[in-house]
Amino acid sequence: MESTVYTTKSAPTPVGPYSQAIRRGNILSVSGQVGLDPETGKLVGGGVAEQTRQTLANLESILKNAGASFADVVTARIYITEAADFAPMNEVYAKFLGEPFPCRTTVFVGLPPGMLVEIDVLAVVA
Repeated sequence: MESTVYTTKSAPTPVGPYSQAIRRGNILSVSGQVGLDPETGKLVGGGVAEQTRQTLANLESILKNAGASFADVVTARIYITEAADFAPMNEVYAKFLGEPFPCRTTVFVGLPPGMLVEIDVLAVVA
């Protein structure tokens, strides 16, 4: 089965050897995104809510470029650095992804300095 790679300038350029998104059949996998502004390449100001908003905007841009949307997402994986950031992250997340909410895993991790959240998604598209 052939893979299709998707790249958009509306989301941060990958900083390593990985693709923004790859589709194989009806499965679309989107690499982890963080709160980088794609125009400046810098982390957005504020806290976890602002970074979550930008992270989800980046994911939304990649999904759209690949012909998908958050409605197609079946799994989300969230990585955050502080347990205290769970509630504000969750509040922003709920505004972007509607019911039925996708399956989800949230893990507390260490991220590069200043980064508070990273999210990747898996979508099923027609």
